[in-house]
Amino acid sequence: MADHPKPSARARGLVAGAYDIHIHVAPDVMRRRIDDLTLAGRFAEVGLAGFVLKSHYVPTAERAAVVRAAVPGFGAVGAITLNASVGGLNPVAVEIAARGGAQVVWLPTVDSANQRACAATDPEGATPPMWARLQDELRAAGMAAEPVDVVGPGGVLERTRQVLRVVAGHDMTLATGHLSADEIDAVVDAAAEEGVRRIVITHPEFTSQRVAIDRQRALAAKGALLERCFTTPHSGKVSWETWFEHIDAVGPAHSVLSSDLGQPFNPPVEDGLALLADRLLAEGFTEEDVRTMAVGNPRRLAGAE
Repeated sequence: MADHPKPSARARGLVAGAYDIHIHVAPDVMRRRIDDLTLAGRFAEVGLAGFVLKSHYVPTAERAAVVRAAVPGFGAVGAITLNASVGGLNPVAVEIAARGGAQVVWLPTVDSANQRACAATDPEGATPPMWARLQDELRAAGMAAEPVDVVGPGGVLERTRQVLRVVAGHDMTLATGHLSADEIDAVVDAAAEEGVRRIVITHPEFTSQRVAIDRQRALAAKGALLERCFTTPHSGKVSWETWFEHIDAVGPAHSVLSSDLGQPFNPPVEDGLALLADRLLAEGFTEEDVRTMAVGNPRRLAGAE
């Protein structure tokens, strides 16, 4: 594996008690750097309190329960992503996930209409996401599902509202997945109307989203948090300078740090938040800014207030 930078002791201390709300680890349908049980021990060793297990394809509440049983006191959090493999916008799947202990619901990612229609290209040298190859394989085998629509000509679909009602009823966290900026605006308004209390805009700098600063500010004013993933600039999908500018423009109080790590070629997952802390401190952000983005806001989204 590549020789990756290591976080400073100062950064480790600043992110102590944090939850990483976006990681991709084994078991999964593609190769990962580490498994969830081993990672929980490593997180605990460096002072991190928990993580949210994300899969684009399968619910993770049962795995989170296994991790919590194996590592007492550790905050492993389950989730579900509403892609074709769980029936898309499937309120029954969300209800069952909630009853199984899931806390986070991602709207469609790899199967979102926006991701499927995205014609934007990554900057030269950017690392493609691992799921892109799997999606290509499914398509080549004649198993490409129809895009999962969330919004129609008249606004958010009724099926979307059904999902939002389940999220609100169980006080879960809504993440916007790979929706477009227009779709995100509509969903955030509908989620507020349905009583959803925790909303996070999934990596707004990602290639298929590129949410503009003025729209990010407007979403923050509505109470949504903007997720700032380590992998988005690390993989070259956006410059670090732009990533910093967005945080500064919207404000640390409205941003939440996550790693989005777990890929075999990227840094260790347990280093992600602290590596971000070092970069933010070097850029002039304060220790209080870092604690807000890395610890306070993620703990709220993970349901660990």
